[in-house]
Amino acid sequence: MRKNWLYLILATIIVIVPYQADAQKNNKEKYRNSANDPNKGRSYQSKLNLADQLFLQGSYFNAIDYYQQLKQADERNPYISYQLAECYRATRDYVPAAHYYTEVKNMAKRVYPYSAYYAALMLKQQCEYQMAIASFTEFLTDNKKNASKIAPNPIEAIERNPDRTVDPKTMKEFKKRAKREIEGCEKAISSVKDPQPVTLVNAGPNINSSYTELSPYPLGDSALLFGTINRNDVIETSTRKGSRANTQYKEKFMYSHKQAGYVDSFQWPMPFYDGQFNDKEFHTANGCWGPGGNKFYFSKCRESEAAADSNKMQCDIYYSIFEETGWGAPRFLEGLGDQGHNTMPYVAKVGKKEVLFFASDRKLQSRGGYDLWYSIIDPRDARMGRPQNCGKVINTTGDELSPYYDSRTTKLYFASSGQVSFGGFDVYSAEGGPSRYKNLKNLGYPINTCADELYYILDPMGKPDGYVVSNRIGSFALKNPTCCNDIWRVQFEPRLVVMGKVVSKKTGELMRETAVKMVDQKGDLRTYNSEDGKFLFNMSRTHSYVITGDKEGYTSTRASVSTMEIKRSDPDDTVVVTIFLDSVRNSFSVSNIFYDYDKATLRPESVASLDSVVQFLTDNPSISVEIYSYTDAKGKAEYNLALSQRRAQSVLDYLEKSGIARERMAARGFGSKNAVAANSVNGKDNPEGRQVNRRTEFRIITDLPTRRVLYNSALPGTMDQQERNLDVEPESSDDAPVKGSKKAQADDDDE
Repeated sequence: MRKNWLYLILATIIVIVPYQADAQKNNKEKYRNSANDPNKGRSYQSKLNLADQLFLQGSYFNAIDYYQQLKQADERNPYISYQLAECYRATRDYVPAAHYYTEVKNMAKRVYPYSAYYAALMLKQQCEYQMAIASFTEFLTDNKKNASKIAPNPIEAIERNPDRTVDPKTMKEFKKRAKREIEGCEKAISSVKDPQPVTLVNAGPNINSSYTELSPYPLGDSALLFGTINRNDVIETSTRKGSRANTQYKEKFMYSHKQAGYVDSFQWPMPFYDGQFNDKEFHTANGCWGPGGNKFYFSKCRESEAAADSNKMQCDIYYSIFEETGWGAPRFLEGLGDQGHNTMPYVAKVGKKEVLFFASDRKLQSRGGYDLWYSIIDPRDARMGRPQNCGKVINTTGDELSPYYDSRTTKLYFASSGQVSFGGFDVYSAEGGPSRYKNLKNLGYPINTCADELYYILDPMGKPDGYVVSNRIGSFALKNPTCCNDIWRVQFEPRLVVMGKVVSKKTGELMRETAVKMVDQKGDLRTYNSEDGKFLFNMSRTHSYVITGDKEGYTSTRASVSTMEIKRSDPDDTVVVTIFLDSVRNSFSVSNIFYDYDKATLRPESVASLDSVVQFLTDNPSISVEIYSYTDAKGKAEYNLALSQRRAQSVLDYLEKSGIARERMAARGFGSKNAVAANSVNGKDNPEGRQVNRRTEFRIITDLPTRRVLYNSALPGTMDQQERNLDVEPESSDDAPVKGSKKAQADDDDE
């Protein structure tokens, strides 16, 4: 079911009051209370008919109330669940929509073959990208072969299902869409990990209401023109044609000045009286001035007169000319033909030509849905040239809306639901115009999210910040968190980049096939798989980053970069760093870890030493560690063995708490074996020697099958010094230091 574009953009929450005798006896408050609902006593079939009627009228919120009552009486009816899912999808309430589509999929997948697809789509629009990929994949797996027509189900409720028969051509198109949606999920995951240098801020309650706001148009740098219903309460209308109640929820132009001295904060909105563009019989929005400033273009939309079709709109473009006495009366824009609905005008200079861009669902030469079109304005008499399609780079089989052309950069910005997107509608840019375009680009996260983004526009002067319309979480809403669009301020940050190379510490040559990792102070990790040894990351302000290289068999140095002091007004900046990899000879040392007598808790002075182990293991994720713990000789051997195991475990627990994966560590206790100092001297207790023996040592191990010991904390020297002194390949044993060293030989002699 394709939503009418205006309904999708407006998402107007309307309580439609059925015009009947018993309804007239109830006041508005009773309609909000299901206990006083005059339709409560209806039969199941009568209530089902009413719910379906409300659904067809586009009164989805009302329909949900009745379908929920029906579901309580018939929980296992897949038709009711499917209709609930459709209603929640139409109102952009993604969580319950995904729930009910999944419920239908589990109950009646063959009868509702597209339920898995829509469940995945609703998961995608919640930013549950991995779950969405799984559901899209399930849909593709279930429909490997093009389905033939499905036999009618005898259950009466099921026979209402529009998906009861499956057209192979339609199924093929949905499978194509599913693959595109999977690609969109994967790109969204990647973009969220590497966001654009942009901050988005809700324009605030003086601009946004609980209903939808749309078509922001900056008036210089001091004010904003936009379309709004400007209501925060539930709107009740009637199904009767010409009802006075129906005029109160029309979109209209308003404007708001910026608060002096506050960044992107707006004053109380004011009615926009210029030219008397607002009309109580029409939705009016999408305003823009022509390049000369003496023409104002805008959209006027009106509900269709067709019965039971209140969700359809008839939209046209109007314009007004500024004359000596002021703005003239709005005129219907002729020359575009009478095909379909023409809306969302934007007029700009493209080279030396004045061009009107607009969205239209006309069929001739269309690629499907709403396409973007353009018409060149004749400079002699201001007549419109024959509309031309903006071409296949821009338009898809989905909907393309809200064109904005930046003459400074010769880029067309627009919203599309048919390109590879992060959610529903995403904003894209393309270079060129008006007929040919190249370098199509998704504007990336956080401008685009898993929600719908439309109406992207930049400030007309200065360093261009901008605006975008979105129903993302954080918008003001009346019914559900994502029902309605708000205007968001787009604040461009300085582009901060860290770029560099990974080189061999020995030769200085680039290290190919290296995973470069950048982690910030919150622990958020980004990975750059460098094939040639070079890398690049985008950074954000107010962050501290650590960058390391990860390559099997090598240890890495680290580079630290801070953007804590960067201001939003600062220029773009690039930091260049070099990461050195050494073939397991990177210097590393650690003091032994000590304990008090008969205790497994770490002494305070040991924590600093352990932190150096944490840093080394964090920077080198392919390296593992073995933790050997010892006691002094006082006490029974069995007790000392258990105590040493607890001591080793306390070190492992500290490292794990500090972020080192448990599977990279092994804790071993050896009791009083391998003393490094005398526990007694001349038959007398030696406290200093016993303190030294209460220790923990480390073996830094590669993850190669040989588990080669790279470093033994029991031996003197750093890692590279130890490697130079070893005459034979070191090996790890349960209770002996590394063979080939003087310490190892001495212990062998003692045994």
